[in-house]
Amino acid sequence: MPPLAAIAALALLCAASPLAAADLGAGKAKAEICAGCHGENGISAMEYTPSLAGQPDLFIQWQLVFFRSGTRQNASMRPFVDELSNEDIRNLGAYYASLPPMQNSKPDDDPELSRKGAQAAAGRRCASCHTDNYAGIKATARLAGQREEYLIKALNEFKSGQRSGGAMAAMADVAYPLSEEEIYALAHYLAHL
Repeated sequence: MPPLAAIAALALLCAASPLAAADLGAGKAKAEICAGCHGENGISAMEYTPSLAGQPDLFIQWQLVFFRSGTRQNASMRPFVDELSNEDIRNLGAYYASLPPMQNSKPDDDPELSRKGAQAAAGRRCASCHTDNYAGIKATARLAGQREEYLIKALNEFKSGQRSGGAMAAMADVAYPLSEEEIYALAHYLAHL
């Protein structure tokens, strides 16, 4: 078979057999072990640990792939991601995306800090990737309502170059020039959306 014909046959075969839809029940079952750190229904109660509920499906999938491959390092995640199949990752992404996102139940105790955070977000054009309401989309993280101390940690990791994986270059460019005050203001603002 000529090479072009082989490629066409392979493309036709792939088009005829789409990937199976993610299994939310399997994702929920697999997520039971995640609840120890990321909380019941993906709402973290553990300091410096992100809530996963309402994160975009592809964002969850890519982060798990980065952890599994070692591109993104985290000693706590390593033993769990090593055992995940691609199907597990697909199911976990769909499950967490199906959950209602975390809503900050505490009133904004520092509206002036939030105002500064909103200015920093506008100045750094955060909405151009994370959407106007910071809910994230596709492989871009939801920031609205995320744990404040986790956002501070993540921004500092991007600023220092410690965090790698998807969008690292873009986030490093955004985070590197941020002052400590801007990081705290951004995190406060986003956590209270």
